[in-house]
Amino acid sequence: MRTRFAGFILMAICCLLPSVVLVGCKEGKADEKAEAPPPAVVIPDMDANSFKVDHPERFPLATSGEYTAAPELNVTGVVSPDVSRTVPVISLATGRVVEIHARLGDIVKKGQLLLRVQSSDVAGAYSDYRKAVNDERLARIQFERAQLLFDQGAIAKSTLENFEDAEQDAKVTLETTEEHLHLLGLDKSRPTGLVSIYAPVAGMITDQQVTNAAGVQGLSGPSPFTISDVSHIWIVCDVYENSLSQVHLGDFADIHLSAYPDQVLKGRVSNIGTILDPTLHTAKVRLEVANPGLMRIGMFVTATFHGQAVEAYATVPATAILHIHDRNWVFAPLGNGNFRKLEVVAGSMLPGGMQEVVSGLKPGAQVVQNALVMQNTVEQ
Repeated sequence: MRTRFAGFILMAICCLLPSVVLVGCKEGKADEKAEAPPPAVVIPDMDANSFKVDHPERFPLATSGEYTAAPELNVTGVVSPDVSRTVPVISLATGRVVEIHARLGDIVKKGQLLLRVQSSDVAGAYSDYRKAVNDERLARIQFERAQLLFDQGAIAKSTLENFEDAEQDAKVTLETTEEHLHLLGLDKSRPTGLVSIYAPVAGMITDQQVTNAAGVQGLSGPSPFTISDVSHIWIVCDVYENSLSQVHLGDFADIHLSAYPDQVLKGRVSNIGTILDPTLHTAKVRLEVANPGLMRIGMFVTATFHGQAVEAYATVPATAILHIHDRNWVFAPLGNGNFRKLEVVAGSMLPGGMQEVVSGLKPGAQVVQNALVMQNTVEQ
């Protein structure tokens, strides 16, 4: 009995031994998730112009130099006619154009025939004149007859005065009709249905609003032609708000023509606009320039304003400046692979592939030598 009980206990131990071994093995195995390092957390820089790159040695640096010169401001402008030297050609008669003797862009002299207009106003003016001539002649005859009768005592003085008044009214009407013909440019001795329109001043035709067989509305409509004296013209430039302090009334600027790069003209600042463009935040600056005959209305030019005092500026390789959305940028190292994009105001190109930096960077500062490569790396 004791032997059977001992065998039973031994059998139970043997059955439980694999489970104990398996449990022990399972409890002894390491937890991989518990032992793994925590995931990396990226903390973005709140400044969008600061960033970090791997292998910063791939981006060579350049040290900015120093350049002393008077400050310059380059702006673009358009050649426009001087409003004070612009004269509209007016037709006092309403009618239809039958002849045109000048075209847009022509140089005309004062008194030169520009066009002829067939007008019913002319026929009416001649009719009024002939009627006024007849009325004045009749009134004069009646007054002379009344004068004879008064001298003989046949009529009263009041009757003579009535005839005299009628004769004076007829003279006024005749003079008015003659003046009307003169204003229309007509000769009273040569009745015609055409009105000739002449150039009131010498200059260039800068605007044309009529063609053959077109209608002319007289004073109530647009002028058929506009003549401008282009010996002196305006250049209207757009100057950004942050550059207005560099422009003053009476200053002179160098004018560079795209069509004639070797020609440099001088223009004087005659007006600085007091209202800024709401979209571009630019002010209109007007330059007065004597036209040597090269400048044409609508030409694009570059105006360069020069400062009075000599200042020191930084110089960097031209490749270190990145132009994006009408702004210039450079990349400055901060250490440990960190860089910062700085906005600068670029100036003139200098010999040796260098470029002037007007503001935003001091001499001796380091910048990435090739800004375009850095920008492409950042965008990736």
